[in-house]
Amino acid sequence: MPKQIHLAAHFPGVNNTTVWSDPNAGSQIDIASFVHLARTAERGRFDFFFLAEGLRLRERKGLIHDLDVVGRPESLTVLAALAGATERLGLAATVNSTFNEPYELARRLATLDHLSDGRAAWNVVTSWDAFTGENFRRGGYLDEADRYARARETLQTARELWDSWTDDAIVADRESGEFVRPGQGEFRHRGEQFDISGLFSTPRGPQGHPVIIQAGDSEEGREFAASDADVIFSRHSRLEEARTFYKDVKSRLAKYGRAEDDLKILPAVTFVLGATEEEAAERAAAIRTAQVSPQTALAFLESVWGRDLSDHDPDGPLPAADPDPDEKLAKGWARFNTDRAALARQWRKVAEEKNLTTRELVIEVTSRQTFVGTPAAVAAQLDEFVQTGGSDGFILAPHLTPGGLDDFVDEVVPLLQERGVFRTEYTGPTLRDHLGLAAPRFPRKDA
Repeated sequence: MPKQIHLAAHFPGVNNTTVWSDPNAGSQIDIASFVHLARTAERGRFDFFFLAEGLRLRERKGLIHDLDVVGRPESLTVLAALAGATERLGLAATVNSTFNEPYELARRLATLDHLSDGRAAWNVVTSWDAFTGENFRRGGYLDEADRYARARETLQTARELWDSWTDDAIVADRESGEFVRPGQGEFRHRGEQFDISGLFSTPRGPQGHPVIIQAGDSEEGREFAASDADVIFSRHSRLEEARTFYKDVKSRLAKYGRAEDDLKILPAVTFVLGATEEEAAERAAAIRTAQVSPQTALAFLESVWGRDLSDHDPDGPLPAADPDPDEKLAKGWARFNTDRAALARQWRKVAEEKNLTTRELVIEVTSRQTFVGTPAAVAAQLDEFVQTGGSDGFILAPHLTPGGLDDFVDEVVPLLQERGVFRTEYTGPTLRDHLGLAAPRFPRKDA
C-alpha cells in the first residue's frame, strides 16, 4: 500500500515568490483572493489552507519596503471568514507566541475550531527581532532559548485551558440530583512565564485541540516539534536534505511516547507546469526572472552589504567593497538575521564559480522552483519524494495570487489520485481526520 500524500496550500505572502507584475495577479488583502485560493484547495481535496503572519511591514533605508505587499491582514480573522466559504478544508493560522497571551490565543483558536466544525490549526512561531517587538509592550528582549521556553509554556497553557472543559458539559450531581457544571472552565496555571487562574470562556472545539504546526529548524525547534507538534512546516525541499531532516525529527518522537505517524513533515515547495519539459523549463526561467526584478536584486544586495547601492548595476558583477558589518539597512528580513559577512563571502564564491551578475546571483540563491515539468512528471516527482522518505506531503506556495493553484489542482491532483496516493474525497469532517491524527491526549510522556 503506497504512502498517502498530504497537501496544503500556502497563500503567498511577504517574499519574492509572488509575481505581482503578472497581469493575472490579484489583491493580497481582498477577501475574494483568499476565497478563490481556499476554494481551489478544497476542490483539490487538500488537507488545509495556510496563512503566514506579518506583525510589522519590512523596511529598507528607514522606509516601508515598497516591493512588498501593501498590508498584512490578521490571520485568524481571515480564516474565520473562510470558515463560511469552505466546508472541509483545514484552516491554519500562524500566530506568534512571543507577543500573545495564552488565554486570548486559546479562546480565539477554540472559536475558530467551533466556527469551522473542527478545521482549525495553529502554527506556533516565536519572534526573532527587536524591530517587530517595537510594536508591543514586551519588546524584542527574548533570546532564542527564552523564546522557545515561552512558546512551550504558551502552548502548554493553551492546552490546559482547552482541557478545562470536559466533554460532558452538564452532569447530574449524585447526591442532590441537580444538574451542575463540575469545574467547567476552571483553570490554574503557575509557571515561569504565566501565573493565571479563572474560568475559561470557550468550550473545547470539535477537535479537542486545534492541530499544532511548528516551523523552527534549530535544535530547539526540532525538539519542540517532536514533543508538541502535529505538523512541521519544513524548509527542506531538496530530496537528500529532506530525507536527513525527516529521519532526524522522526527519530526523536519515541522518547515522547509518540509514533512516527503522530507528526507529519510537510516542506514548503513551489512548482511550474508545462505541456512539455522544455516549456516548463522556459516558464520556470521566466518566472524566476520576474520574481527578481532589478530593484529586488538591489534590495537583497543592500540587505546583505549594509550599504546604499542605488547606483550599482544589477546586471553587473557584485560590488568590490565588502559589507559594512555595523550597518543594517533592512529591518524585518528574517533571511538576513545571520552572519552577513559570511553570507556575502558565500555569494561571491557562487558568483565567481558560475560567472553570474548580481541579479543572476540573487535569482540563483533565492527563487529556484522545487518541481518543474509536465503534470505527469511533477506528479511522479512528488510521489517519489514522499515514498522514499523525504516528507509526508507538501505545502504548495504558488507564484501567483490568487489563481496560482488552479492548474495544479486541475492537472496534477488527478494524476496523484490515479496513482492511489491521494484522496478522491474527504473521509472525515475535521482537519485531524484529513491528517490521520488521533484525538489529542495530554500530558505527554516527558523526555
